[in-house]
Amino acid sequence: MKNILVVGSAGQIGSELVLDLRKHYGGDRVVAGIRKTKPSEKLLETGPCEVVDALDVKALTEVVDKYKIDVIINMAAILSGTGEKNPMLAWDVNMNGLINILELARERKMKQVLVPSSIAVFGPTTPIENTPQETILKPTTIYGVTKVAGELLGDYYVKKYGLDVRGLRYPGIISHETLPGGGTTDYAVAIYYEAIKQKKYTCFVNEGTRLPMMYMPDCLKATIDLMEADFDKLNYHCDYNVGAMDFTVGDMVESIRKHIPEFEISYEPDFRQAIADSWPNSVDDSAARKDWGWQPEYDLDAMTGDMLKAIGEKHKKGLI
Repeated sequence: MKNILVVGSAGQIGSELVLDLRKHYGGDRVVAGIRKTKPSEKLLETGPCEVVDALDVKALTEVVDKYKIDVIINMAAILSGTGEKNPMLAWDVNMNGLINILELARERKMKQVLVPSSIAVFGPTTPIENTPQETILKPTTIYGVTKVAGELLGDYYVKKYGLDVRGLRYPGIISHETLPGGGTTDYAVAIYYEAIKQKKYTCFVNEGTRLPMMYMPDCLKATIDLMEADFDKLNYHCDYNVGAMDFTVGDMVESIRKHIPEFEISYEPDFRQAIADSWPNSVDDSAARKDWGWQPEYDLDAMTGDMLKAIGEKHKKGLI
């Protein structure tokens, strides 16, 4: 059995991943690592929560030893938008935090480390349509730089030490639970919330911006599917492309208007437009499909219906 620590459990993905992992492996076997933010009631009620900072090796080691952790999932990261405002913080958290976790896993001879990457590893010289698994990695953000370095570092630990390190390149992730924090694709969540709350939204990228996206249930499925995959069948380790759908902001608006015809949108692109323009329109995830059977379940309209329903219920209850 696996004893799993999720570092960064208060974040958009981590908060939901912990709950899903607890359903798969049992609540007492999945530790939610929270740095400062108070854990949600769901996290507190379903399993152990501990204060964990990837930059604090002593505290990290104490939690690992206390729960006999043999799998670490490192969801702690400074994302693209926030990273551009504080590049040194992004480097510190994204790189030094990762090295701390990899070294601890090596020393403790752990079963596995999962280190998510991102489409931010790509840049303006990367092919933007159906971006290949193996291609040019020349990002223009510090977040992207740290994710490229993280992929390479994880692969190094696989080859040098035989440590099972895995990762996938998340596209933009959309969820109605925990709001994202400082990413370029945040508009894809905010637009749904504002469609319910205000019936209007001012978008920080333009109407024609197209990016790969994924609904949270598919994100959780992809993460756990990769964790469970047979190591011997993996042709890659820390850098699997995963896709689900791709669409423009205009496509989102039309999908929303099928439910809320009066929804209005305006566009005021900021510095994140250049970041979005440097990322792919779509990715080729055939390696993930072949190696570990990746298959998404949601398309744009299915996601839109589910998002608006869930957010609408929260709004009626006065929760947002």
